Amino acid sequence: MNEFAHGWKQNGRRTDSPERGRLTAWRFVTTWIRREASALDPGCFALVMATGIISNAFYLDGQYPLADALFAVNLVAYPWLCLLTALRVARYAAAMGADLFSPRRVFLFFTVVAATDVLGMSIGLRGFPTIALAMWLFAFALWLGLIYFGFGVLMFHNTVEGADVVEGAWLNAIVGIQSLVILGGAVALPAAKAPPQLFVLLPMLWTIGLVLYGIFVVLLSSRVFFLALRPADVTPPLWVVMGAAAISVNAGAILLADGGTTPFLQSLQPFLAGVTLALWAWGTWWIPLLLLLGVWKHGFHRFSIDYTPMLWSIVFPLGMYSVATLRLSQAMEVPALASYSRLMTWIALAVWAATVVGLFVASYRSASKLMSLAQWFGSAADGHE
Repeated sequence: MNEFAHGWKQNGRRTDSPERGRLTAWRFVTTWIRREASALDPGCFALVMATGIISNAFYLDGQYPLADALFAVNLVAYPWLCLLTALRVARYAAAMGADLFSPRRVFLFFTVVAATDVLGMSIGLRGFPTIALAMWLFAFALWLGLIYFGFGVLMFHNTVEGADVVEGAWLNAIVGIQSLVILGGAVALPAAKAPPQLFVLLPMLWTIGLVLYGIFVVLLSSRVFFLALRPADVTPPLWVVMGAAAISVNAGAILLADGGTTPFLQSLQPFLAGVTLALWAWGTWWIPLLLLLGVWKHGFHRFSIDYTPMLWSIVFPLGMYSVATLRLSQAMEVPALASYSRLMTWIALAVWAATVVGLFVASYRSASKLMSLAQWFGSAADGHE
């Protein structure tokens, strides 16, 4: 941190006040950016996921001003997080490697896949399918590398005292898979004018996601219901249990809307419809239980609610559930579900707004702490002149 004091001298002499101010401000900004990059959470792209899915929900409901405002936020947030990630790879490779080889954290990187697809969907809805296709191809390539790397880390680096399935972050792998189905089926493959036979890739991915979801949910349910549960075990990523079910419903509804491009895919429609409805019911069942766990932790055990990037793991499932409910209402032709979806979208927006406030407060405190250090070093530098 003594770079602040160093920045106030030039060629062994104190610089004039305006130059000193500019230099100090620049050093403060660059130091703050490096600090943020070094400690960047691998799941930070959940912010883009949460903002994007609520934007898409409002867009599908015809509320374009709100949808566009949230879309504008994502157009800033996504490249900013990409820049911080690139800086972390370049300057803090050891920290990045530690996260990649951690069974607890490696699956958080799937938020990059899902965020890219959610933003790609927003772009596709606004009439730019070619850009959406490019984003889908990037997300697919990233997912293909992460899925085997992540499970490799899980198999070869995990220990008895290592990652605990109750953390829920592993379900981000399923979210990443199903996001590929949604963007691929709704925008990317039609934009590429893909042959009908290529569309079989989408139900394949959807099924892989279902199988992995089944494995993880059985393990997680066993851990939650039959082993000792501590308040510290109840974390925001647990909401991904519901979110993974909701995004699977959304993906299933996309496949149902497509209707099947080949006779074989058409024969799968009854199966898709039944499983999609069952997943929606299962995800709905989890919502009161997750709320109960939150009351148990924060109400009975008095744990404070402090901002952490993991909080976006609550916002995204709520937004995805609202979109999944809307698409299911269209597939089933049940208007009442559309009204319920609209209510859930506003709830998701309220939780998003509260989380944004927490983010700004945490960022302000971080910047203030850094500024205090800068002023202390500046005073020390003045004292040595």
